[in-house]
Amino acid sequence: MRYKKKLIWLLVILVLVTIAQAVVPYKPAWTIVYADYIFVPFQSFRNLLFGWSQLSFGDILYFIMGLALVALPIRWIYFLITFRRNNVKLAHSFFNTAIVLSTVYLVFLLGWGGNYYKPSLTTYWGMDKDKYVDDSTEIRYERYLLAKLNEQALHYQPMHFKEVRKKGMQFYKEHTDCKARLHGLNIKPSLYGFFMQYFGIQGYYNPLTGEAQVNRFLPAFMLPFVVLHEMAHQAGIAAEDDANFLAYTISIQSGDPAFQYSAYLNMWLYNHYRLRRKDSVMANVIKAQLNELTLQHIDTLRQIREQYRNEFNTYTTSMYDVYLKMLEQEEGIGSYNEAVATAWAWECTDSLRRRKRLDIP
Repeated sequence: MRYKKKLIWLLVILVLVTIAQAVVPYKPAWTIVYADYIFVPFQSFRNLLFGWSQLSFGDILYFIMGLALVALPIRWIYFLITFRRNNVKLAHSFFNTAIVLSTVYLVFLLGWGGNYYKPSLTTYWGMDKDKYVDDSTEIRYERYLLAKLNEQALHYQPMHFKEVRKKGMQFYKEHTDCKARLHGLNIKPSLYGFFMQYFGIQGYYNPLTGEAQVNRFLPAFMLPFVVLHEMAHQAGIAAEDDANFLAYTISIQSGDPAFQYSAYLNMWLYNHYRLRRKDSVMANVIKAQLNELTLQHIDTLRQIREQYRNEFNTYTTSMYDVYLKMLEQEEGIGSYNEAVATAWAWECTDSLRRRKRLDIP
């Protein structure tokens, strides 16, 4: 009887997963229903459940899942070796694993997956990106960011994580209509900060617990932008370029020097990478005009990359690239710097910059 109930549960999960996969990607109107009536309440509930402590429960969950991935194959190998005696146990183990994996995938779809099919911010905000983007975009935006960085560096003061966290939540309340802004936003330092250094990870969103984590060893000048980026995921923004774009616009709208400086610097890093691929000479000419503080910050990032450079980072980056492409992000890891074009178009559109609140689909 116990296994009959498990079979029914597995079939129910598979039916729900099939319906979700069949409806959401092909019915745009359903993504809004999903966002308002499934994701936001679920995200708010998870934050109330896990947000009372700065301990990352998602990190602990991932650790347990990692142990299970190691232990299960060993257990199955043992059952196979002793098949005559443990064939029933092996079948039950396979069955239970299928139930757990199906349940985890269903939680992923309900708690996060549907956001990948929502309209982009450029579409939702009615932006005409093509009007402002051409072959000279990187040069013009590089010069614009150069001027802004040289201006903001005069006022920049580093912030502690707790202050960045507090202000980040405040800015989402003040400058967006984010439906999860009251109970769904929070940010935590990851327990895996040391390993994130080696993997080149600045932060991540846990789709199972709804927690947003940042690398606790991140330089202070990177922190404000990364915090807003990860909170964008908690707000229901799945695409990495849109998360960067939203973090940028909120930072600029906030009027806070530390957040503005961090946003300009992060976007300069993305834009400079694109410009160097097109015209390395021009990129170096513009870079030489940066203020001393920003040059020091750029050199700090270079030193971190050199210190933690390793072959495993290449493999994890490739795996993450495949993961993003599977989730409707065609550019994969390259989608992060796609925000350059949208950010420049936003800077060129006065009507968008004058909006007091940023709409989030």
